Amino acid sequence: MTQRVSVVVPMPAHSQIGSTLTYRSELLLTPGTMVRVPLGKRETLGIVWDAAESGNDLALPEHQMRDVASVLSAIDPLGRSWRALVEFAAGYYQRAWGEVALAALPPQLRELSQQQLQRRERMRPALATSSSVPADAEAPVALSPEQVLALAGCQASRGPHLLFGATGSGKTEVYLRCVQALLQNDPLAQAMVMVPEINLTPQLQDRFRSRFAPTYGDDAVVSLHSGMTNPQRLRSWLAAHKGSARVVLGTRMAVFASTPRLRLIVVDEEHDPSYKQHEGARYSARDLAVYRGRLENATVVLGSATPSLESWHHSRPSTEGGRYRRQEMPSRIGAHASLPLVRRVDMNHQPRHAVISPPLLAAIRQRIAVGEQSLVFLNRRGYAPVLQCTACEWKSGCPHCSAFRVFHKIDRSLRCHHCGYAEPVPRACPECGNLDIAPVGRGTERLEEHLAELLADTRRPDGLPVSIERIDADSTRLAGSLEQQLSKVHSGAVDVLVGTQMIAKGHDFRRITLVAAVNPDAALFSSDFRAPERLFGLLMQAAGRAGRDAATSRKSEMWIQTFYPLHPLFDALKRHDYPAFANRQLAERASAGLPPFSYQALLRADARPHEAAQRFLTAASTGAQTQLAGLPGFSHITLYPAVPLGIQRVANVERAQMLVECPVRAALQGFLAAWQPVLHAVRRSSDGQGLLRWAIDVDPLLI
Repeated sequence: MTQRVSVVVPMPAHSQIGSTLTYRSELLLTPGTMVRVPLGKRETLGIVWDAAESGNDLALPEHQMRDVASVLSAIDPLGRSWRALVEFAAGYYQRAWGEVALAALPPQLRELSQQQLQRRERMRPALATSSSVPADAEAPVALSPEQVLALAGCQASRGPHLLFGATGSGKTEVYLRCVQALLQNDPLAQAMVMVPEINLTPQLQDRFRSRFAPTYGDDAVVSLHSGMTNPQRLRSWLAAHKGSARVVLGTRMAVFASTPRLRLIVVDEEHDPSYKQHEGARYSARDLAVYRGRLENATVVLGSATPSLESWHHSRPSTEGGRYRRQEMPSRIGAHASLPLVRRVDMNHQPRHAVISPPLLAAIRQRIAVGEQSLVFLNRRGYAPVLQCTACEWKSGCPHCSAFRVFHKIDRSLRCHHCGYAEPVPRACPECGNLDIAPVGRGTERLEEHLAELLADTRRPDGLPVSIERIDADSTRLAGSLEQQLSKVHSGAVDVLVGTQMIAKGHDFRRITLVAAVNPDAALFSSDFRAPERLFGLLMQAAGRAGRDAATSRKSEMWIQTFYPLHPLFDALKRHDYPAFANRQLAERASAGLPPFSYQALLRADARPHEAAQRFLTAASTGAQTQLAGLPGFSHITLYPAVPLGIQRVANVERAQMLVECPVRAALQGFLAAWQPVLHAVRRSSDGQGLLRWAIDVDPLLI
């Protein structure tokens, strides 16, 4: 007997065809079953959805309805809680169900047929694992009293828990113990551990595999991140979906992994902005992890030495309305371990144009002389931010973006970090022909060169020249290069490590005793209200790379070169007093009505001429005020004027945005949902002519 089934397909929200499409099937298909269905002139992957939830599906007459092409019966149906997560994410972030659901699946799954899946399952390709997995199980270390209390607190209730622990306090060991207790108590339970960046995944995977693989098998720990090949991602996803993978490690995409018996979710470095997706469905993986924990009845642990202000606000005492339980570990591991001493160098009193101040240079030389390592942090890659002509003031602007191309000396190129456009460095100024064109400013590449010049006469304890290594997105382009560079650092072959935020967080460098931030002042007076929070977190995380070995922690130091040494941010950093910094920032945000005391969304518009983007946003605002004025809660909505983005043009596309703000989350969500038809109508009108695309970004991080 022919059945009607509702299927979600990968259609964007602006298509306006509904959340699901209706197809015919000879089989009775369970919700969550993956199928291949015709869509236009092509065949695509779809997911059978709950008919009762598909309130706005496109129901066609029987003679126009198309048949399900095939059923991927080799894969068990996706669970109800997974589908509920997709529905929530799509609704909250203003996207279509299919757009979120199909993007969450491995890319290769969208291409394979039932027969191909069965063939691959018989072949059982090896899982992607690190090449340095220890053969023997890692012996658990003794816990500190603070770790014992934090572990007991996390196990006492579902949470969510905010594990507020200093760098080096042993948060990872608490995660391991939480997972270990879960797997021992429940033979079928699964755990998910998320990290913000791909480069942190291998070392975490090594540690989890050494702890659990000897007991639960090599397939018990899998990774999920965009750096994996498509076959590797498919294999890991299937292992998690079937339940054979007991621990799933990954970046933000892992929050959508199908883990039918999920009982624990850990979000490490929960403050990191990398958990926010900036393309497609602009979701926050941290926030979805908290929501998923509620759906799955799973324990949620958010860990950080510098929590996001939202999480810190939510972890206030319950008497003040806090929703998270705060577990604190303020001390480092080790009987004599301590946090690094923070030294502020007033650059107003240093030689003019000095990049490395004489006191800092002397401190680096002292570390090299005794065989210790130093880390010099500068969050700007390349040789110099811009190349400039000394005669006509020409600068190396990008012809496709309203930004400068960065000078990369290593390959003599000018490269735009926004659109990717690159070309060789000109021999003379393109404008006036002047041969005297010079770099302005510094990136990590130029800093590495400058340090090599300053330390040319310095020798290691064995008499060899100083070894300087640079780690950033440019030096780690090739596969395996990051692992090789980190291995050199861990072995002690590197004396001075230069890098960006890639190395400022998450890494356990045992030999580094000095960390220096060369130029952190730019963020102090940024127009972005989140800039101080990001700067404080980044500097505190960078400081945490020093003195992680208890034997050397007493002499570890963090040097900050600044023209504003008395700034309250640096004062709180010197005392390692995150609570004081956070409470001050929250008080300022409360008085200004900024998140977490209000809720925001951005309407972004892209067009070739800027006027088209501006016209669309203005019409959208006018339409909202004329058509939605009677909406409940509309009086609380603030629609700000449309403005260009900070970098207005990227790849010859002009970008503009409009901020929407409301003190009540439910009112903002209701407004955004009601605004969608208005936006579609404006897009089809003359005010939408010339518009390339538009999107809504809920809870934006970059404004």
